[in-house]
Amino acid sequence: MQIQQRTQVKDSELGEEVHPVLRRIYAARGVVNEADLRLELGELLPPSQLKNCHTAADLLLTAMYAGKKILVVGDFDADGATSSALLVLCMRAFGYDFVDYLVPNRFQYGYGLTPEIVEVALVSLPDLIITVDNGISSIEGVRQANKAGVDVLVTDHHLPGAELPDASCILNPNQPGCEFPSKALAGVGVVFYLMSSLRSALREQLWFESRGIAEPNMASFLDLVALGTVADVVPLDQNNRRLVKHGLGIIRSGKGRPGIRALLEVAGRNPNSVVANDLAFGAGPRLNAAGRLDDMSLGIECLLTDNPGKARELAVRLDGLNKDRRQIEQQMQTQAMDALQHLNIGDVSQLGICLYDSHWHQGVIGILASRIKEKFHRPCIVFADAGEEGDANMIKGSARSIEGLHIRDVLDAVATINPGLLNRFGGHAMAAGLAIHREDFEAFRAAFEKVLKKYLDQAILKESTWVDGELPPSSLTLDFAASLREAGPWGQHFPEPQFMGDFIVINNRVVGEKHLKLTLQAGEQKNPEAIVDAIAFNVDKQLLNLNLKQVSLVYRLDVNEFRGVVTSQLVIEKIVEWNAR
Repeated sequence: MQIQQRTQVKDSELGEEVHPVLRRIYAARGVVNEADLRLELGELLPPSQLKNCHTAADLLLTAMYAGKKILVVGDFDADGATSSALLVLCMRAFGYDFVDYLVPNRFQYGYGLTPEIVEVALVSLPDLIITVDNGISSIEGVRQANKAGVDVLVTDHHLPGAELPDASCILNPNQPGCEFPSKALAGVGVVFYLMSSLRSALREQLWFESRGIAEPNMASFLDLVALGTVADVVPLDQNNRRLVKHGLGIIRSGKGRPGIRALLEVAGRNPNSVVANDLAFGAGPRLNAAGRLDDMSLGIECLLTDNPGKARELAVRLDGLNKDRRQIEQQMQTQAMDALQHLNIGDVSQLGICLYDSHWHQGVIGILASRIKEKFHRPCIVFADAGEEGDANMIKGSARSIEGLHIRDVLDAVATINPGLLNRFGGHAMAAGLAIHREDFEAFRAAFEKVLKKYLDQAILKESTWVDGELPPSSLTLDFAASLREAGPWGQHFPEPQFMGDFIVINNRVVGEKHLKLTLQAGEQKNPEAIVDAIAFNVDKQLLNLNLKQVSLVYRLDVNEFRGVVTSQLVIEKIVEWNAR
């Protein structure tokens, strides 16, 4: 592991009112002037730049005037759940009730608008199907809907393949010919733009005025947009940071969805001081747990309800599913690590990891792939039985990549070189999904490795931990920790600051059996103002029982709230070196 310091992209033009450490942090992320810092909603990229946005809004407008029945078909993750909830809530707020949602059972029908899920959808006799966070690769499903005389509006953000579905309209910033500057919109962001455009069209038609309906403020829905955007780990470019920042503000103000507040509370996070990290590791996993183990309808209903009591009840059930997910994941992780005992992090004789176990849970393989990728720092694909009706020999894979390797492009290369090997695939640069026949697993593993040898720059296999330099003891304060929290939102491609430093250990103790709580002294001289608490999670067993004397750390400076007391705290990411007494 290499520790590398982030460097400034160019000289900062930010004023002296910005803390010098914060100026350095911003500059390393390309934020060097006041314009880069502006996150006002009024400066959101306009819907007019998103190809087909006005056309899609007109399609919905026509459907509303005709009283057509609209069915939303979503994905089974947090982005899909928030997208589904956002579209249904907006349509209801616009005074239109002929709208419902359907989430495919991932274990029975697979991903997206498959022909099988279209058959299920047709039972409710929809006139228009709207896909959210899926559909760009649903060639056969859209064809099936068209045969049944049902229009399809595809809203998605995943990368398209060579062929696009024959939908009535496609809304996707990554489709050919779309010049929308932010290609990083999550599925829920695409829906937000569609609903914003529809609201404008309704306003022009005097829809609200003629029906005596108060025109909804689209900003009031940004809590859903923030949750879906952060949970889907899309890059937080400036436009996404605007959406997330104001969504967090809605939650903090107490005006957000009761379900999001309840999810945060059962996760032990304070909604009144929520940051993006709380959505990523608190609310998001509990919402995702429904789609991984059960039915995402449970998560969508949690987001839809206006009743705080019902929201709390549903959030508790989702929290229980998340605990079950953790237990299943731990068992799978133990089995996977046993299978990978031969593999060393620095070994480049094997560039990628492919694993399959018929007993593994299909809903958890994505998390397992992430854990393995993080440990071995190489692209990983984990397979489990698909369990789809009519094709018992199919297995599904979930792929996770490392920075510098576009995993969907790799799968595309595998498919091109080996026609028929992949039944289907799709995804992003960092994550993708695929399906193959069980008997083709070894052939796929060999083909995957062969493509990696051709396209992978082995230099990126050297794991690097990036830091923002050292913090002076005078900055280890609650005030500066609070400033860092407010300087975000932090997330993918706009990483939360990490620092490195040497500390004297005043005391350390084990908490929760595998975590380490420390009291540290910054600097060599004893200074009461340079004493700070720290926490390290999931520490190696060899460290837990040591009486530590000195440590070299990579850490984040955060705000800790415990029993009404608010202090600064170091969240330790890596204990690089240590000395014991």
